[in-house]
Amino acid sequence: MDDDVPILRASGLSRQVPLHDAQLTILHPLDLELRRGESLAILGASGSGKSTLLGLLAGLDLPTSGEVWLAGQSLTVLDEDARARLRGAYMGFVFQSFQLLPLLSALENVMLPLELQGVTDARERAQFWLGRVGLADRLRHRAQWLSGGEQQRVAIARAFAVQPALLLADEPTGNLDADTGAHVIELLFELNRDQHTTLVLVTHDAQLAARCSRRLVLHAGRLQP
Repeated sequence: MDDDVPILRASGLSRQVPLHDAQLTILHPLDLELRRGESLAILGASGSGKSTLLGLLAGLDLPTSGEVWLAGQSLTVLDEDARARLRGAYMGFVFQSFQLLPLLSALENVMLPLELQGVTDARERAQFWLGRVGLADRLRHRAQWLSGGEQQRVAIARAFAVQPALLLADEPTGNLDADTGAHVIELLFELNRDQHTTLVLVTHDAQLAARCSRRLVLHAGRLQP
């Protein structure tokens, strides 16, 4: 990808949902541009539109108006399958629901997206990242047997393992104890520094937000100056 092309760009992005006989605006129109290697913290109170914005930027939801470009390609005009392929090529993400397959082991959950991409060393890469998040002794445990914090670490390992150009994370340390959370933060910024991965992080963690190169604050769905 040409480094002159923003890895992520949004223009006039908004989201409304029907409410009785009216429309409820969850996210008012906003513009955003991020280049390779940047890090952005999205801050705001609960209900401010942070997770909605993240879902729109990932192409997991479609905007009411506006457009999102990933690596110069419009997500908004693509169908669901094409958006998934584009995400697979450029994006990793960690959302609060974790999106793990409960009957697969931790190792299998991390290997799956790598195998779908045809990565030949999927097992070795998955083992490496599970070790980095402190789960070397949980490789063969099914996801349904893991605690919430352990499941979150599996989801983080899965996101790191695909070596994404862009990593989106919704409260990536929310279910972790202080020591593990601090370790994960270091891994996030190591990925940002060493692999030039762009980070977009929804967080209430002031320490995490302060380490990002940019901060964006939402209030009632509006971008604050």
